[in-house]
Amino acid sequence: MKDLVEYLAKALAEHPDEVLVTQREDEDAIIIELKVLPEDMGKVIGKQGRIAKSIRTLVKASAGQDERKKIAVDIMPREEE
Repeated sequence: MKDLVEYLAKALAEHPDEVLVTQREDEDAIIIELKVLPEDMGKVIGKQGRIAKSIRTLVKASAGQDERKKIAVDIMPREEE
């Protein structure tokens, strides 16, 4: 799932090298954190959040029905270093 989010975000972002995706898991949830530069936030989120919603839908669908845990995709700005 992490690879899917990374692939989609890099395709959308103007600065694909600055896309950072991490995945953490706890007892009842899998959280995928997507960090992009602030200027790419609009492209990844889309108008009225449509692209972000689509990314979340694809991740949930790719998890399949075997996954009993809640899956969340958090999109946040990445600070430039």
